[in-house]
Amino acid sequence: LVFFFSVFHRKTGEPPLINGWIPYLGKALIFRKDAYKFLLDQQKKFGDIFTVHIAGRYITFIMDPFQYVYVIRNSKQLEFHEFANKMASKTFDYPALSKGKFPELKENLHRIYQYLQGKPLDIISDHMMKNLQDIFEWKCSQATDWETEKMYKFCCSVMFEASFVTLYGRVPAADGHKVISEIRDKFIKFDASFPYLAANIPIELLGATKKVRKELIHHFLLPNMTKWLGGSKVVQARQDIFEKYELLGDYDKAAHHFAFLWASVGNTIPATFWAMYYLLRHPEALAAVRDEIDHLLQSTGQKRGPTYNIHLTREQLDNLVYLESALNESLRMCSSSMNIRISQEDFVLKLEGNQEVVLRKGDWIALYPQILHMDPEVYEDPKEYKFDRYIENGKKKTTFYKAGRKLKYFLMPFGSGISMCPGRFLAMNEMKMFLFILLSHFDVELAENKSVRLDNSRMGLGILLPDVDIAFRYKLRS
Repeated sequence: LVFFFSVFHRKTGEPPLINGWIPYLGKALIFRKDAYKFLLDQQKKFGDIFTVHIAGRYITFIMDPFQYVYVIRNSKQLEFHEFANKMASKTFDYPALSKGKFPELKENLHRIYQYLQGKPLDIISDHMMKNLQDIFEWKCSQATDWETEKMYKFCCSVMFEASFVTLYGRVPAADGHKVISEIRDKFIKFDASFPYLAANIPIELLGATKKVRKELIHHFLLPNMTKWLGGSKVVQARQDIFEKYELLGDYDKAAHHFAFLWASVGNTIPATFWAMYYLLRHPEALAAVRDEIDHLLQSTGQKRGPTYNIHLTREQLDNLVYLESALNESLRMCSSSMNIRISQEDFVLKLEGNQEVVLRKGDWIALYPQILHMDPEVYEDPKEYKFDRYIENGKKKTTFYKAGRKLKYFLMPFGSGISMCPGRFLAMNEMKMFLFILLSHFDVELAENKSVRLDNSRMGLGILLPDVDIAFRYKLRS
């Protein structure tokens, strides 16, 4: 009995501890059920800083968005990469990137993300645009009358194939679409187990997941990848780096490639679904975005339709303020990422207003931006979708306030600081291009009148999935 109710001894200056009565699990079950509600309840009881015991970890949550900057800027004492490395190596089955065994591998891989910015980003975005148009044409060009499909399945099919071909190259076989569909089907099965793997549940307890992961990794072995045509520079650069490390086996390299694929589409697919779903649920939003798209095509002398190739510069994409605002609004509503840092030493985190938090080496610090995204002080009627929320006087709105003070961070679907997703610019471009082609080529509408809700099983891990799929229909615009 004493063991059940024992209290983790607190030092002076440490935040209040919410322990739970179940040994090891602590508050894990209630947190997993609805992290957002649980954290709001604790904030009301304990204020903006508190520690929660979750599955053997002591996680200190910083709830005040004005304090985020103090966590983010302390990247030396509060580290992210070691945590991400351990989680990824276990989830995707490659050896941890230890400095002794693989000197500078982590740094070399990080440098490659330059291919997802600036001029190289323009090149990869151009390829993505062409591949998206090819897939839409192959999939939809016969839709002279209404065709009905399930929306999540449709987004998954188009975005997975377009991303795969853009990054890894075309499968030259006559049944190239079929091969990629088979990889996608396995990917979906693996992805369903991702939350459990991230929660450190042994893969042996997750049915066929281990077998499916192994099959997926085998697709990325070098003899298979060398058959694919027209892959991206970012993937080629990763291959070149892996070849320099003799201790990295063929299977390990393939596992790294598979992990990169998951990072590229695991969140982009559900984010694309939500962007499309909310637009179709709100006719005024759909009309405004379509009008903006049509105007751009007219002003650049481009024709719409599956037989015409549309080209968009990054500047043109960036100037689609209604499209970007609608996309940002759906990201605000469906993202649920937890920004984690791990204390590298015993130290005192100094915060605004002379506040201090005493941290022990190994303690976890967490920011939970979904609380910020749904804060009625920052976003009026936060549960309502307002497609033009990020527009002011016809331009992008980048100033948001809480308690009369301007916020540095107001929208954080891609993480923060050193943990910010390096592929965020490509992801935004991909989603904009998907919606651009869909809305310029097709009339689209919902075919079912049912509401789709967020599935909370991925709380803390990125973009939440829908709890059900929904039918929509499309036909070529006249």
